[in-house]
Amino acid sequence: MLPDNILFSENPSNDLLIFLQKKNYSTVVVLADHNTAKACYPSISDSLPTHSLITVGAGEEFKNLGTCTTIWQQMTNLHLDRHACMVVLGGGVLGDMGGFCAATYKRGIDFVLVPTTLLAQTDASIGGKLGIDFDNFKNHIGVFQQPALTLLYSGFLKTLPEAELRSGFAEIIKHTLISDKAMWTHISTLPLASQNWTTLVKHSVAFKARVTTEDPKEKGLRKILNAGHTIGHAVESYLLASGHRILHGEAIAIGLIAEGYIAEQRGLLSSQELHAMADYILKIFGKVSLDDQQIEAASRLTVQDKKNKGNKILCVLQEGIGNARWDQEINFEEVKQALTFYRTLQM
Repeated sequence: MLPDNILFSENPSNDLLIFLQKKNYSTVVVLADHNTAKACYPSISDSLPTHSLITVGAGEEFKNLGTCTTIWQQMTNLHLDRHACMVVLGGGVLGDMGGFCAATYKRGIDFVLVPTTLLAQTDASIGGKLGIDFDNFKNHIGVFQQPALTLLYSGFLKTLPEAELRSGFAEIIKHTLISDKAMWTHISTLPLASQNWTTLVKHSVAFKARVTTEDPKEKGLRKILNAGHTIGHAVESYLLASGHRILHGEAIAIGLIAEGYIAEQRGLLSSQELHAMADYILKIFGKVSLDDQQIEAASRLTVQDKKNKGNKILCVLQEGIGNARWDQEINFEEVKQALTFYRTLQM
């Protein structure tokens, strides 16, 4: 059973209006990025109560304190009090950042997440993790705070380019690899265009909601959701800082293969399982070119990962297909070797 604050909707404007009227907020403000303001906001704007619209730039490069300052300033200019509500209409970047701004403004106001990308609907909008990047480190500053409502509408996925669908699919792949061998077996026989997004979103939401409800502050089980993220975040952060931005899902795809290699080297994953997983991921995502210098630099960023403890680099390692272990200590040389393995794979 899903938590009460998660709603699958066929009529987002009506369901959103009903929720906001029931809560009787003093003020409603909608936060969108330049893309969702054009593609998604018109489908809900006419049905909302009187409200203001704040727009910011779209993309990971805007997920920083500078953009937060802009948002907080506009919230202040609009005289939002602690009984106001922010509706965040966007993907994972905007959901993380908008929720963070709402959770910290005047010590916290309610916010509603209306995720518009596959990645946000299957992962980022579920579980109450909020944050921004800092000093080129992913989600370095943040809080845990549940939204008053997460409203999931599959119709927004029709607005996405294929690259964004592919990016979100990485989180679905991750969820099956760590929890559901049968679902992995099913999706890994199909190309991207043949996936049933409605079924897969519901599958991922149910899995992540169960995990995050059991472990809301990431003290144990919830850490399993970080599969692919220790190495993936390091690659993503390095490339973003060097002007070669890749999508989050593309980075997680790299991380799943690299961390899968470490698991295989430790006898947790068979060679056959590793190569089947890597072959399918490469078919979907292609391959990102990484030279020796980039591998070295990205590997060093793992020492700043949020999951670390002391000087230990901690990550999630698969234990076969459908299971995983969290808090597994790895070292810098293993990360380098894993990324070198990724680089040598043939498509």
